[in-house]
Amino acid sequence: MITSISTTYICFMNLRHYSYNFKMPERFALYHDLQTVADRCGIESEPTSYEPKYNIAPGQNVPVIIKDEDERKCVIMRWGLVPQWSNDPLIGFQMINARAETVAQKPDFKNSLRKRRCIVPCSGFYEWKKVDKKTKIPYHIKPRTDQFFGFAGLWDTWNKDGGNLTTFAIITTTPNELIEPIHDRMAVILSKEDEQIWLDPNNQNPDELVSLLKPYPSEEMQSYEISTFVSNAKNEGRSVSLQ
Repeated sequence: MITSISTTYICFMNLRHYSYNFKMPERFALYHDLQTVADRCGIESEPTSYEPKYNIAPGQNVPVIIKDEDERKCVIMRWGLVPQWSNDPLIGFQMINARAETVAQKPDFKNSLRKRRCIVPCSGFYEWKKVDKKTKIPYHIKPRTDQFFGFAGLWDTWNKDGGNLTTFAIITTTPNELIEPIHDRMAVILSKEDEQIWLDPNNQNPDELVSLLKPYPSEEMQSYEISTFVSNAKNEGRSVSLQ
């Protein structure tokens, strides 16, 4: 059963009054049904319903996979990590990503790397190729098979001022040959074998964990140019991902 770690939370509201910079990936999709996710990730309990999303943006709630003792669970978290020590939950919009090169050293992420790791299911993600100062072309990047990607993620729980907010960040690394012409970073996508190591709560060796954070093989991915309809985060539905 899908469980939400947070029962109450402080919403990320009124973005016009908060300055932030989106990084890579800016948006992604999860249009696989959760039973498929559960079967693929070894979750035995039956998932609850979840509406497929084609244009997931920072601040939205997303199913992620964690391992609690010996059991894998699918839980709902908000994209944009808010560390336990933070006084401002809106810092999550500054922390949608963590760099693989510094994740073991940064105070914002190093404790989560050791103790709170997750996998973020992703049917495909979007990136914009800069052509000139005014023009960016959106691309849809997805697996060559009917499977979905598993992003390497970190999570944390924030409890202050009566709020209870559970959030995550996606780890990024250098791009592979497919992504490099589009963007200078890409999300870390774990192989199925590496997912087992990543989710193991008994593994707290930063060097071994960081060694998993490498570019995904480009031959296992495909990309194609899509409509600028995806550029508006309010747009949703299958048409977002179409050429």
